[in-house]
Amino acid sequence: MIATQNLSRLPVRSPEPRSAIPTSFDPSHAPQVFRTYCGGALNGVPPDISRLRYEVYCLECAFLHPDAYGEGLEHDHYDAQATHFAAYTAENRLVGAVRLVQPTNGDCYPFQRHCQPFDGYQLPPAEESAEISRLVVRKGHRRRRADSLQGVPGRGTDAPASRPGHEHWRSGEDRRGEERDSPMLLFGLYREMYRHSLQSGIRYWYAAMERSLARSLQRLGFAFQAIGPQSDYYGAVTPCLLDLRALERRLTEANPALAAWFMEKPFVRTV
Repeated sequence: MIATQNLSRLPVRSPEPRSAIPTSFDPSHAPQVFRTYCGGALNGVPPDISRLRYEVYCLECAFLHPDAYGEGLEHDHYDAQATHFAAYTAENRLVGAVRLVQPTNGDCYPFQRHCQPFDGYQLPPAEESAEISRLVVRKGHRRRRADSLQGVPGRGTDAPASRPGHEHWRSGEDRRGEERDSPMLLFGLYREMYRHSLQSGIRYWYAAMERSLARSLQRLGFAFQAIGPQSDYYGAVTPCLLDLRALERRLTEANPALAAWFMEKPFVRTV
């Protein structure tokens, strides 16, 4: 079993609005709350997170063989070297999770097991870097691929809907219920990672992602840059790096309202 008694948990965060990429906010809508967990020992992840990862990575996507996780809980040795972020409904139902990995004892980053940087590329200092990893979103909360903000390995845009790679979700038709909570769910998880990074001295995020996703993120202000050639890592993905200082600048330019919410700063609307 996965133990939880060695986890430290930050206070529950404020609920997030239901709107898509925001230009204004209405805090009265409260579909998600966020919690942060620190893995203090091997497999130090709450069981509901590992169970959701098993459902997505093993059963839905078949990225990992389910027989390797007989207890129905997907985990690996990086869990003890990561900070875990989870999104819950107001009814305390887990709907999404992600982790930031900072390897210890000379271990490599997860992406380095499948992707290599360009020749001569100098990685930033390890103490200032972490990798976005194992992001999962419960099936009912996904929308279309093009809206996806996940920085994790996945299938290309031709992946069948029954086997989502980047946990993509459906298009923004007039949906009801849980499905319309996204992509604010993803923005919320990214904001929790950003908040933790500021507190922990992390400036750089690694991620392995499809090139089309990286371009879409750049247009939103998330300036992930390719640092290596495309590789096969649960599909064709490129290792990328995001400088959080560049994120702050570009996000402010691209969408001031989103930047103010993301960085938890006052926003003054101009007429």
